[in-house]
Amino acid sequence: VQLQASGGGLVQAGGSLRLSCTASGRAFRSYSVGWFRQAPGKDRNFVAYIRYGGDNTDYADSVKGRFTISRDNAKNMAYLQMNSLKPEGTAVYYCAAQMGPKNYSPNYWGFWGQGTLVTVSS
Repeated sequence: VQLQASGGGLVQAGGSLRLSCTASGRAFRSYSVGWFRQAPGKDRNFVAYIRYGGDNTDYADSVKGRFTISRDNAKNMAYLQMNSLKPEGTAVYYCAAQMGPKNYSPNYWGFWGQGTLVTVSS
């Protein structure tokens, strides 16, 4: 599966953005999707997860209650709705896909989009 993330941009603290992940391939519905982010000079970290059927989601503690992950398998799309953004959320956001069990480490995710930059100004 090939992935492409989009929707990043510049937003003020407290604002919202919705990221999109466009997937190619008819097998997209068989893949779980994760969102990760990487701030300058930092490691890539888990943000959100949605299982292949959309029936199970999980979030990093730092974004719980503010971010929502979703997917539309009919459209080969996944989304990350980000509300109440904070300056520490400034990072390149990546969508990823994998067929195995949930895993918070980016090392276990085999397919990646190119990333989209989110900048949150204070």
